[in-house]
Amino acid sequence: MEQFFDHSRITAELQALADWFLHDVANFWSLLQVVVLLILFGIAAILGRRLRPVVAAWLERTAIPPRFAAQVRSLPAVLTPLIYLIMLWLAIGIMQQSTWPSRSYLLSVVASLLTAWVVIRLFTTFVRNPALAKTLAVCAWTIAALNITELLDPTVALLDSLAIAFGELRVSLLTVVKGVLTLAVFLWGAAALSRFLEKRINRVSDLTPSVQVLLGKLLKITLITLAVVIALNSVGIDLTALALFSGAVGVGIGFGLQKVVSNLISGVILLLDKSIKPGDVIELGPTFGWISSLGARYVSVVTRDGKEYLIPNEDLITQHVVNWSFTDELVRMEITFGVSYGCDPHEVRRIAREAAAAPERVARDQPPVCHLTGFGDSSLDFVLRFWITDPQDGVANIKGQVLLAVWDAFKQHGIEIPYPHRHIIIKDAVPLETRAQPART
Repeated sequence: MEQFFDHSRITAELQALADWFLHDVANFWSLLQVVVLLILFGIAAILGRRLRPVVAAWLERTAIPPRFAAQVRSLPAVLTPLIYLIMLWLAIGIMQQSTWPSRSYLLSVVASLLTAWVVIRLFTTFVRNPALAKTLAVCAWTIAALNITELLDPTVALLDSLAIAFGELRVSLLTVVKGVLTLAVFLWGAAALSRFLEKRINRVSDLTPSVQVLLGKLLKITLITLAVVIALNSVGIDLTALALFSGAVGVGIGFGLQKVVSNLISGVILLLDKSIKPGDVIELGPTFGWISSLGARYVSVVTRDGKEYLIPNEDLITQHVVNWSFTDELVRMEITFGVSYGCDPHEVRRIAREAAAAPERVARDQPPVCHLTGFGDSSLDFVLRFWITDPQDGVANIKGQVLLAVWDAFKQHGIEIPYPHRHIIIKDAVPLETRAQPART
């Protein structure tokens, strides 16, 4: 304790710190460079504010290749740093060509840091995930800044000294940082590669949509698994040492994620048995719509009113599902109606069939049929059946079109559609005697 509070040692360290500050920081050349930095920053800010609308308008008029659209569109945001960077390097060149070749250290450090920031900022525009792009940018610039200021090796040594040992496994803070960064890079690479290969698979017309989705999902899972394994091995973590620990954790996670695992397995079963595929029109309880995509955990079903239902895969396995386009998109629709007893039923059938065939969506190769189904209390009851090949475009609208066509045809031919009515017959009527009452005065 006395050695820790040694007055002479503390005085010597404070004196060394003061000498360094006066010699390297609070001197004429350092203050001059600070002034130059502030002046150049003010000029760059003014120029950037005035040139940014001009550059943005020019980019709007210029045809930009879609592959580099994100990079080019980000130029107005980095216009001020670019101007500042150019002026910094010009100032450094002037100082190095003059009598001050060794007096531009501060300017060089700031210019190098800003150069690294601009380059990293432009390169991270290739990453589509904003959160991942920002994380990679911060990590890459931090490493570059430590390297430029010659603090990278001391920082690495400090992080490596902060370690915890689990038997033969040694985990340091440096290992954790390297593992996280490596894993992020490998996961991004695996996701980008899986998207590229999935697009290639979707272009193969010989594969059915369900097989395309299955291959894409299996490929994505395989690439992500390889990315995790390679990232852990690259930082020196022995996976065999984590086998027992991961097994215990896996059992606990398995009990907690039963539904998630069930949905994942159900999704694979749906893809393998091809019971549903993108584009199919399904009916599950009150939900009626067409499948837009098959996910690992859920199926996206879009209804006619624009709502998108995310139905768990397990529900499609365990519940009653009506697939309107499983083997064939030809779907039969039917409507019922009644006509007056005074109408000829043979003529009614002919007119109804002709009217039902009028709408464009009614299938031509399957002509409509009309049958007399019964003698009702007030009408002759009929059923009219017709076929459509595009149920994803809706069923209520085509029923309405056929009903209107039948209504117009019946009105044109004088066929009456009766409404329920009752005749009241009074037996043994008793005559009523009415008397006029004298007016009261």
